[in-house]
Parts: sequence; C-alpha cells; structure tokens
Amino acid sequence: MNQLKAKKAIESFLLEDLGEQDLSSSIFDKDAEGVGTFVAKSDGVLSGVQIIEWAYQLLGGNFSVKYGKKDGDSLKKGDIIATVKGSIPTLLMGERVILNLMQRMSGIATLTKRAVDQLNSGVTQIADTRKTMPGLRQFDKYAVTCGGGKNHRFGLYDAVMLKDNHIAYAGSIEKAVAAARAKVGHTVKIEVETETEAQVVEAVKAGADIIMLDNCPPEVIKERIKLIPASIITEASGGITLDNLHTFKDSGVGYISLGCLTHSVMALDISFNLEGGTKTWTY
Repeated sequence: MNQLKAKKAIESFLLEDLGEQDLSSSIFDKDAEGVGTFVAKSDGVLSGVQIIEWAYQLLGGNFSVKYGKKDGDSLKKGDIIATVKGSIPTLLMGERVILNLMQRMSGIATLTKRAVDQLNSGVTQIADTRKTMPGLRQFDKYAVTCGGGKNHRFGLYDAVMLKDNHIAYAGSIEKAVAAARAKVGHTVKIEVETETEAQVVEAVKAGADIIMLDNCPPEVIKERIKLIPASIITEASGGITLDNLHTFKDSGVGYISLGCLTHSVMALDISFNLEGGTKTWTY
C-alpha cells in the first residue's frame, strides 16, 4: 500500500468526519493526555494497523504507538493490537476513522485467509477483483494480501481484460486482442474471458497472456486447461463460492478470482478503549 496515496485518502476521511471541529471532545482540556488501546473483540486476521500511526500523524500533536500485532497476524478475542499515548482529544478524533478502516480491512483479510485455507492448494492461488468499495480499493486490495491472497488488476489502467462486450464489439477474440495489442505497450498483459472451448482455442491462437475460464465447473476446467500452453496464465471465476471452493483444488487453474472477498465483507470487531474508561465487555 502506497503510504503517500493512503495518507491522502485518510486525510479526506478525517476531514469528512471532523468537519470544523470535534464538538464532543471540546469537553477536554487540549493538553489532557491519555492512553488508549485497540483491542480485538473477535478472532480473525489483522490488516491496516499502520493506519493508526498515519491518522494520528495527520491530526498532529505528540503521540506514541506501541504495536502488539502486525498486519497478517492472527487475532484472538482480547488481543491488544496497539497502545497509543497522546492528547485525549486527538485520540478520540481519529478513533472512528481508524476503526472503520481497520475493521473492514481485517474482515477482508480474515475472509481471504478462510478462502486460501479452504482451497488448500499448492497450485492454485486466490485473487481479488475490482469489486471493491469506491474510494477504498487500495485498502481493500492490500487487505487481501494480508490474508494470503493475490491482487488482480488495480483498475482499468494497468491491464487489459477483454470481456463479452469488448469481444462482441470487436467482432471476435482475435480482432479484440489484435486491437488491444496495437494500443498498449509491450509490458501490459492482455486477459481474455472465455465461456466455451472454441473461445479458449481462439484466445490461445490470438496470443492472450491470460485466459479466464468463466463459469466453468472444475471438471470442465481440467479439460480446457489441456488446450492452453503453460506459458499462458489461467484464471477461473464465476459461480465459485466459499462453499464449493474446495472442489477446485485439483482443477489445475493458476488463479481463482473471488469478488466476495471485498464486496460482501463483514467487518472484524475491534474496539478502542481509553485507560480509565468505564466500557466493559466479556472476553
């Protein structure tokens, strides 16, 4: 995750929440100092811990952070993720934005780890898609890597992906690939989405760098993989869920891309507690 790009996004999130001032924290003396802890309230995988420091840097003032966990670590309910010391108003100003991001990212990392474990393959890797929350893609995709997954393209700008509409407009897979080759540089990969055996053969002939096998059951993938040279990367997507993921373990495909990793995520429960506070919960 690019720190400069991430901090610019976090700054906008803080401004959205803070507005002109934090009315609630105005009850504190501006020089009042305190200690707060970020605590896991459920089991999972951590992602986004560096956001704590970045957010408080943007809010200014003296503070210190002591980390108990790092990104990619497994969390158990009750684990201390980080302890922060600094101005109480500043700690509370950053609390919600930090939690919103870290909870979502940790939820994505947790779900990704679950997918990787359920597939349990030494050949096929789990990847994400562009089905991310607008404005949060860099955070969502980084979180996938914390859970052991791989990133697909980040946007429309870093790889070509020719889907049914592109192919229909171009007239054929061969024409679509040729047109793309003429437009992009030699370092840009071209992926073609296929639904039939004939399309797979055409994509190979056209010189695609990556061939996606769309909505294919594992037994069909095994057969179509035989038509694709080892030099071409293979990917499967569509109709694959965490419930049937294990059936693709021996399909031989290089990657399985799952939109659910980022579009249907459940936030991991994390809490922020000031020392001396009255909030209580059961471990």
